[in-house]
Parts: sequence; C-alpha cells; structure tokens
Amino acid sequence: MAKEQEAVVLVKKGKLEFQKKPVPEITDPHYVKVQVKATGICGSDIHFYKEGAIGPFIVKSPMVMGHESSGIVVEIGEAVTKVQVGDHVAIEPGVPSRYSKETKAGHYNLCPEMKFAATPSVDGTLVKYYTSPEDFVHKVSKDVPFEENALLEPLSVAVHANRLAGTKFNDTVVIMGAGPIGLVCGQVARSFGATTVIYVDRNDFKLDVATKSFGATHTINSNKLNPASTVPDEITKVLGPKKGVNIVLECTGAAACVESGIQALVAGGTFVVVGMGGDSIPVPMNLISMREITIKGCFRYYEGDYDIAIALLTEGKITLKPLITSIYNFEDAIKGYEAQLDKTQMQKNIKTVILGPQ
Repeated sequence: MAKEQEAVVLVKKGKLEFQKKPVPEITDPHYVKVQVKATGICGSDIHFYKEGAIGPFIVKSPMVMGHESSGIVVEIGEAVTKVQVGDHVAIEPGVPSRYSKETKAGHYNLCPEMKFAATPSVDGTLVKYYTSPEDFVHKVSKDVPFEENALLEPLSVAVHANRLAGTKFNDTVVIMGAGPIGLVCGQVARSFGATTVIYVDRNDFKLDVATKSFGATHTINSNKLNPASTVPDEITKVLGPKKGVNIVLECTGAAACVESGIQALVAGGTFVVVGMGGDSIPVPMNLISMREITIKGCFRYYEGDYDIAIALLTEGKITLKPLITSIYNFEDAIKGYEAQLDKTQMQKNIKTVILGPQ
C-alpha cells in the first residue's frame, strides 16, 4: 500500500486544493481502516469553505474536508470484533472522549472532547483511507449503493430530531426548510407514524421533491404568499380549523422561520431547533409561555440514532436516492464544492456526492 494519498484540503477560507497526506496506520487494536467510496457534501462543509467558520468552530489551519462517508473495511486491529475486512460500512464522523459524563450518559454528541471529522482542527474523510474506532463504523447492506450509505449521517440527524420531538402515529408535523436535512426529517416523521407532514420553503423544485419522494402531504411556498397572509395562516388553511400542528422541526436557522414555526404550534406543541442560524434571534416568548410550548435543541445524533437510520434504509422505509442530485468523481471534488456557491445551480440541487477516490 502506498504511503501517501490524495486529500481534498481547505487551505483557508475560500481556497481548496488537493494535497498529499500520509496513509493512516492502525495504532489502536480497536481501530479499523476504511477505503472511502462515497462522501456527501454537507452544508457545514460549505460554511467552512465560504465563511471559514461556523459559530465557535474557526478554520485556523489547513483541514481535510468531508464527514458524510461510506466505504469498505480493508484492515482491522487485532482486538476488533464488530466488523470484518470486506464489510461495507458507514463512518460515524464524531468520536467522543470515553470518559466524559456526557458520553457515559449516552449523550456523546454533547461531549466537550468530541473529535468530529472536518471540524477544526480535525481532518475529514475526503481521502482514500480513513481510520476510526470499530464502534464508530456501522456495518451496512452491500445491496445499498455507497452513495446512499454515505447519507446515513444526515439521516441520523433526522432520526435524532424526530426522537427528540417524540414523533408518533397521527402527529401533524411542519418542516421549515426543504433542504437535505429538512427532507429526511419529514421522511423520518412519516416513517415514525406522522400522518400529516407540511413542508415550508421558497423553492418550488425542492417542494416538488418533498411531495414526490419525502412524505409531504402538503407544501407551502412562503415566497408566494398573499401579502396579507402569513405562514401560520396558510397552515391553518391547509389543515382546517379543527386540526393543529403539534410538532415543528425547524431546519433553516432563519429568524423568520423560527418565529413562524413557533406561531404555528398548538398549545403543548414541541419545537425542535435542527438548523443552525445566528447566535441570537428574537422569539415570541409570551406565546411560548402561554401555550406551554416545549423547545428542544438538536445537535447531531446520539446512542441508537445510527442503528435506527440503518434499519430504516435497509428495510426500505426510507429512500435516499432522490436526495442525490449531483455526483462528482474524486478528481473533480473541488469543482463539486465550487458548484455549491453557484446560486443558479443550487436552485435545483439538493445533495452532492463525491465518489472515490478509486
């Protein structure tokens, strides 16, 4: 095996390039080496590329990109028992400390010592070979294409959001934002039993995809509302006066969407903050109090989320193929990232996947 490999590296804000990196060696008996076969481009990747930061995470030195990946196990440590060479796996990109209180409580996503791929200053998965602890690679079906298994990462976010919301049979759920996370959130909501799922977005293409493939029972284009109407007004028109919204999954981070989502909830409803927005935005506090609305933060995923996501995908309860609207080979990966900055192209793009390297 070669000692060096190509990597897609964010050198600084706005600058990506291919660089040679060492092929990682297994130095821990519980680690495995994965040959990466597919990697999705995430919104956080684009934030780092375009802005150089997301909240407290600031790019201060070159960093390998990528964290939504799947591949084949090519080598295992001597103590590994969970996977074997040749297994197809999805890589869970965040590895917590094994000693934090958060990890011991099962909420390892909140571990202050978390090392998350492609989050400063941890290198990501856009390489040929990547090493990870055996319990943070998940065996998946060889019948599912690599590019779909790579998207188990955002699917796990959607599972986590719906578990936090307590989504169940006969619920009415509003999804604010029909981007990749919003679409899988709505699809998971339907698989959990929600009978009504309303998507709100400004993009007709994405709303059409939501209807065809991601469980939408209704859609609202907030850009086309009558000036005298609001999103909550339109939701009431869609549902009728006798049925209300008991769950909102907010997947945009936009202040206007947060306010509209809270206003749309019935008394006792649950609002889950999935999208990342500004550090501080106004919210209708009196309404939250008077309706006893529960607001929950949602950050990545924790114990059991990946298992549920894999089961949903493997059993055909979820489809991820319609999420993929653009595919690039590894040697064109930088072009794939550049395309994410083209507003015209992005109007009809949901999820980009990079295949390889071969």
